[in-house]
Amino acid sequence: MITVYGIPNCDTVKRARAWLQERGVTAAFHDFKRQGVPPASLDGWLTALGHERLVNRQGTTWRKLDEAQRLAVVDDAGARALLLAHPSAIRRPLVEWADGRVSAGFDPADWARRFAA
Repeated sequence: MITVYGIPNCDTVKRARAWLQERGVTAAFHDFKRQGVPPASLDGWLTALGHERLVNRQGTTWRKLDEAQRLAVVDDAGARALLLAHPSAIRRPLVEWADGRVSAGFDPADWARRFAA
């Protein structure tokens, strides 16, 4: 089972979910706004991807943070605290693939390779 994590009104999440749907791929959706960030899952994502890949430093949420909050994200522990408090700062969509791997962001070429294997 594939699980897509994100925010339903995020354009990238919309594109990613549409991409899956167009290919007939069933995926569960976890809405960060309604369901929050599962702390144990976040720990696994940080282990798999690291804070540099998981934190979305290009998004609106990051830009709205005060400087002290941004400067506190220097390691996985700092990122964990920030991402639990501000789920919108997670790079989206975050996907837990059927093979147990995790990815952050939407890259159609990468996703196509996952299904070709």
